[in-house]
Amino acid sequence: MRQRLKDLYHFLPVQLVLLHFRRYQLLLVFWLVLTLTLTGGFAAHFGARSLFLAPEYLGEINYLSMFLLGSCLCVFVMMWNITTFIIHSTRIPNMRATRHAFPIYCFNNSIIPLAFLVFYSIRAFKYQWHEEQLPLNNIIFQQLGFYLGFMLVILISFTYFFRVSRDFFKTSLSKIAAPVQNITAIIPHDQLDRDTGTLPAKTYISLGFRIVPVETASSLHPKVMANILQRHHRNVVFATFVAYMILLLLGIYIDNPFLRIPAGGSFLLLFAIILGLVGAFKYFLRSWEALGWILFTVLLSIMVRYKVFDLRSIAYGLDYHKDLEQVYHYKTLRSLFTTFRYNADRKREETRLQQWKGRVAPDSAKKPPLVVITVSGGGSRAAYWTFRTLQYVDSLSGGKLFSNTVMITGASGGMIGAAYWRNVHDAYCMGTLHFPYSHTFQDNIGKDLLNPIVFSFASIDMISPFNKITIAGQHYTTDRGYAFEKELGRISYGLLDKPIGDFRQRESAGLIPQLIINGTIVNDGRKLMICNQGIAYLTQPEYSLDLPAPPIDAVDYCAFFPEQNAHDLRLTSALRMNATFPYILPVVRLPSNPRMNIMDAGLRDNFGIQVASRYLHVMRDWIRQNTSEAIFLEIRDTRENDVTANTDQSSLGSMLADPLFVIQNKWEAFQSYGYNYIKDFAPAFVDNKMKFITLQYIPQEFTRTAALNFHLTQREKDDIYGSVNHPYNQAEIQKLIKLLKK
Repeated sequence: MRQRLKDLYHFLPVQLVLLHFRRYQLLLVFWLVLTLTLTGGFAAHFGARSLFLAPEYLGEINYLSMFLLGSCLCVFVMMWNITTFIIHSTRIPNMRATRHAFPIYCFNNSIIPLAFLVFYSIRAFKYQWHEEQLPLNNIIFQQLGFYLGFMLVILISFTYFFRVSRDFFKTSLSKIAAPVQNITAIIPHDQLDRDTGTLPAKTYISLGFRIVPVETASSLHPKVMANILQRHHRNVVFATFVAYMILLLLGIYIDNPFLRIPAGGSFLLLFAIILGLVGAFKYFLRSWEALGWILFTVLLSIMVRYKVFDLRSIAYGLDYHKDLEQVYHYKTLRSLFTTFRYNADRKREETRLQQWKGRVAPDSAKKPPLVVITVSGGGSRAAYWTFRTLQYVDSLSGGKLFSNTVMITGASGGMIGAAYWRNVHDAYCMGTLHFPYSHTFQDNIGKDLLNPIVFSFASIDMISPFNKITIAGQHYTTDRGYAFEKELGRISYGLLDKPIGDFRQRESAGLIPQLIINGTIVNDGRKLMICNQGIAYLTQPEYSLDLPAPPIDAVDYCAFFPEQNAHDLRLTSALRMNATFPYILPVVRLPSNPRMNIMDAGLRDNFGIQVASRYLHVMRDWIRQNTSEAIFLEIRDTRENDVTANTDQSSLGSMLADPLFVIQNKWEAFQSYGYNYIKDFAPAFVDNKMKFITLQYIPQEFTRTAALNFHLTQREKDDIYGSVNHPYNQAEIQKLIKLLKK
């Protein structure tokens, strides 16, 4: 037994695994990130694991999507092999395979990749079976596609790229690789860089898949080994170049859905490029590596500082080339949002409400119920739940919910679902849709939005942040925000892909509810409110109108950007600003001086309660005189009394981390509980004619709630869809129906 263990220890594959863990652990981080992603331990809230376990191509999880993912994973594996081969080449003993050193190295370095493949297959099988609820034969068929793609890239790699005796790119790549190789002649190496000890390996796996003994390294002439390594340097440059060009071309043709590979695949290609870069730093800089990374970071910072590229996004439809940019300063806000404008906008809103009343209650003696809808943030989960509840209640009420709603506001995904619901019914009222309650619309709002975001992040944002497009005569850069908008327009059949101004006249006439789409101005914390109608009466508290310096806590978007064609803003851009979850979507900059930077509305008001309550307070006199009830319909994707899971500081990590991140982790709960105070006072605005109706997404299993991201599994969709039948929601719906029919 002792001899067997010694033989195992001196087996080259085992020695290589030990070497990876003993030296250059940074290269193992890539495998660690992938493993944690599959288990849900990394970026779980962003839905990252679905990109790998259930990859989508052309909107479907199928054989081709798995084939593409397997191909991209193999590209990453081959880059891992060639990078580590070059780094560890001086440690690998002669295996009597001068001509085929690299293929033999790949065979012997396969323990980590093979372990990952087995782990991946198990996780993918379970995920597709339980979460996506795919049939068994489909899962097996897709696994075959995955491994076919993986094996095809291996075959191509060994046939064309890594055969030393047949280096097709030798001449051209020598010119590319030579400057990189000459770095070793420029940077002085010292004793810290000399580590030539060979591995204590006695056996290895040969090309014939037999275990054979290792000869001594001295039998191989150093010049021959140097020549082999030089050719493999060209190969790693070529492999990195190919991966980069693939992502670059995919990013250039991002509008072509056939070239939009699964996001997990694009991320693996990006990992391959980064891995090649990390390997180059380690091999060429060696003990100077830390200084190299510092200089690289400084250079990157300088490029951002001088706007060589900008990590922020733009809002499509706005004119960014006007010389008359508005100065974003309190003095400007004070000059714009005056008491006169406040009262004028309020009067116009009362006129709009009067036109709405004349439409829903032609009998002037009758007072109709008025509905204000607030929706919560929560990615696709909130969008799917919001649309489900609105469509369901409106069908039960015979269309009264839509006709009696005067205003919709909220945050993030909930506003996407609510805007889609409004536009579906608007199209129906205009005669371009025949049936607004079709299940097709519910299916559309549940389609994946995460894949195009991450694909664009990997193929454009990180590779080529210089792509240009033209919209309405304006030139813009593309990024993952653009990809999100294009996909949102596509899945909505174009109903959301319109300028906000297209709805201005019908909103003003009281024919459709007005949308107030919010964002958070991260410069100073104010709220940005996007609405076709003038809403200066929502930019400051009423008590402050006579103060010399009133606290202006919000900005009326259209009033602030009259010179930038404010009403040409794409509705998808407005919804994106409203749903700009940190890092998933880029911060949006608006054409002011200095630039306004806009993020998710949920940072200020994740449930829309603040805007809705101020609206009802300002309009209280008209509501008291002209309506039977003011219905405050709150649609939220979390339970009102269980916003976040209860946590306990039972470990050292939680004791250290909880105080640091308590505001971030419990922010939604803080807002939710705080709004209960507003609900206490709000009914007094309208002589207690206000009724609160709250519809909540209540999962069948509280511990298995749908994830907060832009992707929903089939199990999550079924869970959200069925939540409307929960006894609590049914009771609330019946109360709402009775109020609407008064």
